[in-house]
Amino acid sequence: MTIAHSLDTLVRACALTDLEVERGRAALFGKTQIALFLLADGTVHAVANLDPYSGAQVMSRGIVGTRDGAPTVASPMHKQVFDLRTGLCVATQGRPPAMLRVWPVVMHDGDVLIHLGELR
Repeated sequence: MTIAHSLDTLVRACALTDLEVERGRAALFGKTQIALFLLADGTVHAVANLDPYSGAQVMSRGIVGTRDGAPTVASPMHKQVFDLRTGLCVATQGRPPAMLRVWPVVMHDGDVLIHLGELR
């Protein structure tokens, strides 16, 4: 996703070339782990690496796919499926609703920049 942010509010996560298409990568910012996903269309998505169902930091190891045209990632733990754009769990596997936190991503000079805002 591309969002207009002042470059001074963004933090460099990695070079775009550090990412592989449809393979997640984890990045650590303070105590917060973020999962980064490069999609085949060239967009990059940043979501919490913390699986809200298992409590494990594993979302970067999830399976990338689509559901109804939306880019998704399925947790490697219990296969809940999350929309990478919104963080909403679109397939809860019978569990209560949950979400992944999502961060805006900007591409600049070959780098992946994330608007971290206030980390929780």
